[in-house]
Amino acid sequence: MNTVTELLQPVEKDLEDLVLELKKLIGAGHPILQAAAEHLFAAGGKRLRPGIVLLISKAISTDFSLTDKHKRLAEITEMIHTASLVHDDVVDEASIRRGVETVHSRFNTRVAVLAGDFLFAQASWHLANLDNVNVVKLLSRVIMDLAEGEIKQNLNRYDSGLTFSKYINKSYCKTASLIANSSKAAGVLSDLSEDKLNMLFEFGKNIGLAFQVVDDILDFTGNDKQLGKPAVSDLASGYLTAPVLYALEENHNLSVLINRELAEKEDLNDALEIIMNSDAIKRSRKLAEDFACRAKEVILWLPDSECKRALSVLPDFVLSRLY
Repeated sequence: MNTVTELLQPVEKDLEDLVLELKKLIGAGHPILQAAAEHLFAAGGKRLRPGIVLLISKAISTDFSLTDKHKRLAEITEMIHTASLVHDDVVDEASIRRGVETVHSRFNTRVAVLAGDFLFAQASWHLANLDNVNVVKLLSRVIMDLAEGEIKQNLNRYDSGLTFSKYINKSYCKTASLIANSSKAAGVLSDLSEDKLNMLFEFGKNIGLAFQVVDDILDFTGNDKQLGKPAVSDLASGYLTAPVLYALEENHNLSVLINRELAEKEDLNDALEIIMNSDAIKRSRKLAEDFACRAKEVILWLPDSECKRALSVLPDFVLSRLY
């Protein structure tokens, strides 16, 4: 499994339908918002989140098929994810996402904020129409978590006293909550028992956290093409991630640079050198591996199927981006 496409192969056709359906769902309404939304869904993207929802939905179905509600849940998941990206790009002032211009670069910031709001509103409307109050609760929580994660990330910039648990909590809010809660929601729509629902939640949470830690490592070891954004942009923006927190434990000189917000000319390079000469990357890898390992353990109970096999290799796939 080298690519996302190979990994999501069991739901490939369902994902094609999903994109067509999303364009249709968002089609009605204002031409500029429509253009912004079309632009987003045309930009490709890996569709990993709706892919996970579809794989889980099929894996827990008695005949490995999809109900309309499960399909709609996957669509809502992608809408929420895309809405959060539009807003993130505005906050981060990013000009490129997935190799194409971001919405606010192509249109303007006002349109981008409205387009994100529009997608969140659309997602909420379709969510309510699933007529399942528990699913509504799970995904409404995600929208709250996304906002909270973004706020926490911006409040904790250049804070060398940031604790590891705060970092994990922020990563959960920004990345893992959507995967965890939508995975669990798929189980709710299939009337699974509480313990199985919790295991689906744990699967999504641990995949999401592994994914985020890998991203944070790649910010130091990856190249621009791999990241879809300039390397070391997180540290330059003052966002302290796992590698930085581990390096801070080993070398207190790093906190001096961070506390003065990397203001001097060589500060960013000096900080990088401290991080790369410490065990920070190695320890961060171990952290990502632990999350991935946990994700595998919690879905062992799923009956054997093509979809279960895809879900089982997903944690390794997430880690493979490091090598």
